[in-house]
Amino acid sequence: MHHATPLISTIVGGIVLAFILGAIASRLRLPPLIGYLCAGIVVGPHTPGYTADQALAPELAELGVILLMFGVGLHFSIKDLMAVKRIAIPGAVVQIGIATLMGMLVAWGFGWSWGQGLVYGLALSVASTVVLLKALQERELVESPQGRIAVGWLIVEDLAMVLALVLLPAMAGLLAGAGEASGEAAPATGGVVFAIFATLGKVAAFVAVMLVIGRRFIPWMLERIVWTGNREMFRLGVLATALGVAYGAYALFGVSFALGAFFAGMVLAESEFSHRAAEESLPLRDAFAVLFFVSVGMLFDPMVLVNDPWGVLATVFIIVVGKSLAALGIVRAFGHSGQTGMTIAVSLAQIGEFSFILASLGVYLKILPERGQALILAGALLSIMLNPVLFHLLDLYTARRNRSADPQPA
Repeated sequence: MHHATPLISTIVGGIVLAFILGAIASRLRLPPLIGYLCAGIVVGPHTPGYTADQALAPELAELGVILLMFGVGLHFSIKDLMAVKRIAIPGAVVQIGIATLMGMLVAWGFGWSWGQGLVYGLALSVASTVVLLKALQERELVESPQGRIAVGWLIVEDLAMVLALVLLPAMAGLLAGAGEASGEAAPATGGVVFAIFATLGKVAAFVAVMLVIGRRFIPWMLERIVWTGNREMFRLGVLATALGVAYGAYALFGVSFALGAFFAGMVLAESEFSHRAAEESLPLRDAFAVLFFVSVGMLFDPMVLVNDPWGVLATVFIIVVGKSLAALGIVRAFGHSGQTGMTIAVSLAQIGEFSFILASLGVYLKILPERGQALILAGALLSIMLNPVLFHLLDLYTARRNRSADPQPA
């Protein structure tokens, strides 16, 4: 038997280290996500010792992206979004715009092109679903008014990032600034516009197929499987739906795996079996999500903290301070209380999975420099570590304000 097993060693090494470091992070009352990213750093090429296979890691990460986006689609609720649409939609759009502009301004200071700054700023503008929901659940705030606004805000951010992932490849030639350094001719405006409309046309065709055919066929198929009483087949059917639709979207319509998986989840979310599908697919989604975060950690070079401290500080400032102040100002402008504004501001003061996906795509398309990806990863690690501290300070402020508001005994 051939014992050269890079696939097995990469998966085993990643999961075992992620478990150990994730448990340590939980013990320190930090999100396990920090442990997963640190596991990737440990097995990455920038640290001594064992190095995981550099060719297989991106493939595993792609599977992680597919299942992460499928999970996002499963939990997407138009009803929840419509309940807070008056603030969530304009608030998220304005906050994304402000954060992106701040990122572009910092990128201009780095000497980057406007296209590089746009991708960098977009990556800093969207919060992590995993981190935000965990923080709200720990404080039983998911069903509170501020929790509903935060979740609705997050849904809008996720949809904006899905759109960005769709349009980025079509606009790659323009955003990469072809000709600035290489001497090649910049892509004609007409060609870029045609590419964008062609991409949107493919997306529209895929969405139409999903809404007309997939919306009926997928629930019908799962209903027939449920009738058999075979739990194993139901679990396999959910997985086949996620992976099959994602690959079909890419192979037949030329759209991303991520968008295909998102729509597979969204269509399934309307089915009466959505909760069971989410429950059955959760273990596998979690396992590949862990491998995704490990693969992201492998890209991070810890020396960026030493070699580029001002870049790291600027990135963290935009995420933790800039985004938070923008969100607080927007919420207050819509007439909500300071408590609601601060809860949403703290909830959004971090970045995560969509930022990683966008940064990786930007580097792959040769739009974002590798320095930008390193800064985004550093900003994510530091902001996720700071987020529990910010929530703890908010809890102390809330408790103190409630005590001062209580009537003093005579």
